[in-house]
Amino acid sequence: MKRIAIILSLAAALLLLAGVALAEDKADEPKLDGKALFKTQCKVCHTEDSDAGDYTPMYLIIEQWERFFDVDYAETHAEAAYEDGAKVLETITPAMLQEIRKFCIEGAADSEHPMTCG
Repeated sequence: MKRIAIILSLAAALLLLAGVALAEDKADEPKLDGKALFKTQCKVCHTEDSDAGDYTPMYLIIEQWERFFDVDYAETHAEAAYEDGAKVLETITPAMLQEIRKFCIEGAADSEHPMTCG
């Protein structure tokens, strides 16, 4: 009986240490900010006089943003590259894209708080 209690205590301690280690790893990861990402990854091409067109979150409604990210994004950005030649689809990670999407939908024209990114 005493042996089982010791084994269970050791197992609990190991689980606790693993949880602390995972929490520290998460704390080291930079928090992604959709607004900042939109400015640095999207607005560099989507300006007022650009061929790509000027976009801010409030330019489209929620349904249009959802369609863009779900259907159109990969196709419309397949050949898109930044000034340094880096491909957009290779630069923006899925986690970054998720935050940009969230920012656009939360600031869409028909959202509670339509917004620009300025």
